Amino acid sequence: MMSGNALRDLNTLPASERKNDSSSKGNFTKTCNGNTIENVEELQKKNPSSVCINGGETVNAGVEVANSEVEYIESENLGDLEDVNTCLEKLLPGLESKDWVLVVETLNNVRRLSIFHREAMHSMLGDLIPLVVKSLKNPRSAVCKTAIMTSADIFSAYNDDLIEFLDPLLVQLLLKSSQDKRFVCEAAERALEVMTTSVFPMSLLPKLQPYLKNRNPRIRAKASMCFSRSVPRLGVEGIQEYGIDKLIQVAASQLSDQLPESREAARTLLLELQTVYEKSNGLSTTIPEQPEMNSWEHFCQSKLSPLSAQAVLRVTNIAREGLIIGS
Repeated sequence: MMSGNALRDLNTLPASERKNDSSSKGNFTKTCNGNTIENVEELQKKNPSSVCINGGETVNAGVEVANSEVEYIESENLGDLEDVNTCLEKLLPGLESKDWVLVVETLNNVRRLSIFHREAMHSMLGDLIPLVVKSLKNPRSAVCKTAIMTSADIFSAYNDDLIEFLDPLLVQLLLKSSQDKRFVCEAAERALEVMTTSVFPMSLLPKLQPYLKNRNPRIRAKASMCFSRSVPRLGVEGIQEYGIDKLIQVAASQLSDQLPESREAARTLLLELQTVYEKSNGLSTTIPEQPEMNSWEHFCQSKLSPLSAQAVLRVTNIAREGLIIGS
C-alpha cells in the first residue's frame, strides 16, 4: 500500500516543476565570467538580487545560477572511492547538508558505493532512501537530476531489496518524468527504465498498478509504460501466476486513456498477453471438442465488458492481420 504522503505528492505538481528549465546543460564544468562555483556563491552573498554570468546575462539569485557548473557523470564513468569507511560516515550528514554542492557530491558518492561497495551500504538503505527522496524534491535541478541518477544506480545495485522503500522513490520519479524540465524528465524516464529491468515484476507490478488510475494523465502514461515493460519479464508461467485475466483488464482500461503514450503501452501489453495466452493454450495436451471456447476472442469476451472486449479485439486483430500481410 502506498503511504499517505506518496498519494499527496501525486496530487499536485509544484509550480516550479511546470516551468521550463534554462539550465539544462550538463556533462561539463565551466566558470561563470571567470568565477568557479564557489565564487558565484560568494557573489550571491554580496549581491542577493542578481548575479552576472557569461559576461553579461543577469539572473536572479533565486534562480539556479550554477547548475551549468555541475558535472553529471554517467555511471560507467564513476571511479571507485579511496576511503570507503570515511565516505560511509559522511554519507548521511552530507545528504542532510544545506550546502547543495556538498549534497550533489554526496549523492555521487552514494552512486559509487552502490556500484563498487554494494554490501557496505546495504544496511543504511532505510536511512538513506528518505534523504535521496528529499533531494529528488529539491527545487534546484542540479540536486534533483543527480538524485535521479542516484536512484537509477541504487535500483541496479539492490533490485528487490528496495521493495519496502520503493513507494516514495516511485512517486517522485513519476512526477519528475512528467514535468516540463526536459533534461530532468529524460533522466527520470531512464531511471524508471532501470527500475523496470532491475526489480522483479511480481513485486513491482502491484506497486505500479495504483498509479494507472491517477488523476494526472501524465502520471498514468508513465506508469502505463513501466507496467507494459515489466509484464514480459514475468515470462509465460509468471504471467499465468499473476493472472492473465487481471492483466487484460488493466490493459483494456488503458486503451481509452487520454494520452497516446498510455494507449500505446496498453496495445503493446495486449499483444504480449495474446501471445502468451495462445502459446499456453497451444501447449495443452487435450484437444477440446469446441476449440472456439479456448480462443483469444472467447477469453476476452468472457473477462471484459462487451465494449472493452470489442476494443481489445480490434487492437489484436489488426496486429494479426498486419503480420499475415507482412508474411
